[in-house]
Amino acid sequence: MMRRDLDDVIQGWPYDPEPGEILAREVRARDGRMVLQIRIELGVLQLEVGGRPDGLRPHGFLTYLDYLRHSAAGRGQSTGGKAPPWMMSAHQRSEADREFIQYYHRRVAWLALRRYDKAIQDADHTLALMDFIRRHGCEDDYIASHEQFRGPVLFHRTQAATALALERRRPEEAIDALRDGVDRLGAHQRTWWEEHDPSESPNPALIESLRGIEEEIRKNFSVEKTLREQLDEAVAREDYEQAARLRDQIRAQAKARR
Repeated sequence: MMRRDLDDVIQGWPYDPEPGEILAREVRARDGRMVLQIRIELGVLQLEVGGRPDGLRPHGFLTYLDYLRHSAAGRGQSTGGKAPPWMMSAHQRSEADREFIQYYHRRVAWLALRRYDKAIQDADHTLALMDFIRRHGCEDDYIASHEQFRGPVLFHRTQAATALALERRRPEEAIDALRDGVDRLGAHQRTWWEEHDPSESPNPALIESLRGIEEEIRKNFSVEKTLREQLDEAVAREDYEQAARLRDQIRAQAKARR
């Protein structure tokens, strides 16, 4: 008789996380492929490491977002671009939510495993899905239900980009990643205030947390100003010769890292 329980999977892997800890691991499946597992209280979630986390190809596309983009583009072409804006159906909104949740689980697992490049890829997918929903979600409440999570997704992406830069011994790049994250979070916060009750601030502590990490990196690595910060200052004071020199340095630095 074929066994269908999870005893072999969870043997020796108790569910005893610290507060906020994600228990995750990469393992090799019986067919040789690598899969990602997340220990939860009642068992284990298993996700694919590439493509969509559940391994499905919605309507033949790599992800449901790809299918939605195809659907929206096809509507515009079939009507000559003169029809009202294409909007998601109730079923499509439900399926988008399914993908949103799957990518959340995999993103936090990659962060727990310090696979920062993978975490960045999954965060970018989620942000692209949120951008699509913002344009085509149809209902304001549905759009807001996703936009309220833009801050945490941006925070995770910034965390991963910063950690990846430090892992590669590039503290200036880490600081630039933090500053980009703060700028994107600030822009999201301002947009949220314009569209919702200003008292409902979207995760204000996230910006302060990133600024604290930036101060710590500057102190630990003795970084005063990055090349990008120097470039911004040169442009602001209209010192275009210095700006050109700094751009050349930044390009040379980027080329050397390839």
